[in-house]
Amino acid sequence: MFLENTVNHNEQFGWIEVICGSMFSGKTEELIRRLKRAQFAKQKVEIFKPAIDIRYDIEKVISHDANEIRSTPVPSSANIRLLASDVDVVGIDEAQFFDDEIVAVCNDLANRGVRVIVAGLDMDFKGNPFGPMPALMATAEYVTKVHAVCTRTGNLAHYSHRTAASEELVLLGETQEYEPLSRSAYYKAMMEEKLKKAKEKNGK
Repeated sequence: MFLENTVNHNEQFGWIEVICGSMFSGKTEELIRRLKRAQFAKQKVEIFKPAIDIRYDIEKVISHDANEIRSTPVPSSANIRLLASDVDVVGIDEAQFFDDEIVAVCNDLANRGVRVIVAGLDMDFKGNPFGPMPALMATAEYVTKVHAVCTRTGNLAHYSHRTAASEELVLLGETQEYEPLSRSAYYKAMMEEKLKKAKEKNGK
């Protein structure tokens, strides 16, 4: 649980909140919810996303459920530091796609008294920690891990299994390219893919 008001009002420092999980877990939905609440409270809010993320819209941050909020697409995290001036709250979506400097940027903003809300995938499709997310989670005061529902077992899912035939680390996609899986379902899927590759290799 995160606090929206600090107890000691003389302390002018902000803080960092991280919302993480697999694809289809509601990360962006939760990010938008928190940002809209801040906007409703008449706080100055700026939202940023990676310029490469143009799945739904070039400028807006849009969740899978079609909730949206205006944002500024930026090519690197350094741009956020330059553009986030005179604000109360900064939201950052798809943080896993940013460079490692995003950690220093978020800390700089928090040290200036800004509430920083970051959303991103904590693991890539191979099940490894994704980009700067582990460092952001370690630095943050508040971490919320949200879960999807496994498409194969119905249990909680926190793995993003890629169904598309691509080994690229960054592959923007939807339900055609990814499915959320539980640990057991993901493990079985990985074993099946390894067996398939082994058969293909031996068959050549």
